[in-house]
Amino acid sequence: MDVMEKIVSLCKRRGFIYPGSEIYGGLTGFWDYGPLGVELKNNIKRQWWKDMVYSRDDVVGIDAAIIMNPEVWKASGHLEAFTDPLVECKACHKRFRADQPEVLKKHETEHHGKADWTKQVTFNLMTEVFLGVTEPKQKAYLRGEITQGVFVNFQNVINSSRVKIPFGIAQIGKAFRNEITPGNFTFRSREFEQMELEYFVKPSDDDSLATFESLKEMRINWYSGLGISTKNLRFRDHEPEERAHYARQATDIEYNSPFGWKEFEGIHHRGDWDLSRHKLSYKDPESGENYTPWVIETSGGVDRATLFFIIDSFREEEKRVVLKLDSKIAPYKVAVFPLLANKDKLVDKARGIYELLKRDFVVAWDTRGNIGKRYFAQDEIGTPWCVTADFETLDKDSVTVRDRDTATQERVSIDKLSDYFHNKLV
Repeated sequence: MDVMEKIVSLCKRRGFIYPGSEIYGGLTGFWDYGPLGVELKNNIKRQWWKDMVYSRDDVVGIDAAIIMNPEVWKASGHLEAFTDPLVECKACHKRFRADQPEVLKKHETEHHGKADWTKQVTFNLMTEVFLGVTEPKQKAYLRGEITQGVFVNFQNVINSSRVKIPFGIAQIGKAFRNEITPGNFTFRSREFEQMELEYFVKPSDDDSLATFESLKEMRINWYSGLGISTKNLRFRDHEPEERAHYARQATDIEYNSPFGWKEFEGIHHRGDWDLSRHKLSYKDPESGENYTPWVIETSGGVDRATLFFIIDSFREEEKRVVLKLDSKIAPYKVAVFPLLANKDKLVDKARGIYELLKRDFVVAWDTRGNIGKRYFAQDEIGTPWCVTADFETLDKDSVTVRDRDTATQERVSIDKLSDYFHNKLV
């Protein structure tokens, strides 16, 4: 098995990610997050919100609707420019993105290298929905990005809060794209989640470019600070001809995945494209100056980040598989066991410790198999620490705490356990 096959297998077997509606054959490009996956994904989002909103005085958050008035997408240019190049195989009528030559070559092998392709056309990625109870129903769209929800609420946020330029609006939410060729597990999906900051500045080349560079460094440092190896991260600047229709500057943060260097966050200088298209402006409350702000954006994929955190933390050692996830995002922080599951006093003592720690942390409980197997099972899902109640616990009210990464153990008094883990998680 190659690395991705092992990752996919682990994700399903241990409850991180399942194929969507699998009992009915699934649906290409849709995935469900299991008990551990939802914890990991939520931890990533919570950490992002903490660092991007709570730790800053110049950022506020919103949660905009997934379906908006179609005029939003007309004004933003998405109905015209939110497209991918598409070609169709004349032999089997399967459709592919024309800008992915490696995918096209792979498909050609199915036809002994003699595939005949149609002329390239543009394909709009917006997903249509129809609303109402009478015909004709109103055509609308599932949002193809969460960004526009920020812009259409720009004036509402200014009117209802104390923000003033420069300031940012943050949002996490679902988006939908009718992808031509979903693939590489959850990397390219039709339903996905984004975490974005739209930061508004005065229309100044110097100020906007300084903000652009600052956000680039902040975002790549955020991923490395949560454990992704710096050797697996890089910036890739967009050439002018490949930039999105709104971008003055664009840089991707890419990860060195098993399927190549792939983008999972973009930093974009959007200029005044969005606010001017929506006919919105800003009046400085002190100077009275009226202008259209420029926007610097960071847009990260939650699902892609989740996948890359899993991949980067995956280790195969001599006797075990380990997910060396940073403790801040690990699904469980601690696992608690009795040394022996058939000794009632040990089980009761361990259960009391479990209930104690559960007040402050997400904690796992496990009595299956021998202690070694329990340790290895927790290693595989990324639990940083395991607490074992043994016979010494009954006499001295102390437990064994085992570290996931080093497998070293130390004794800690039960009355100091909460402080011990709080200090570890700072």
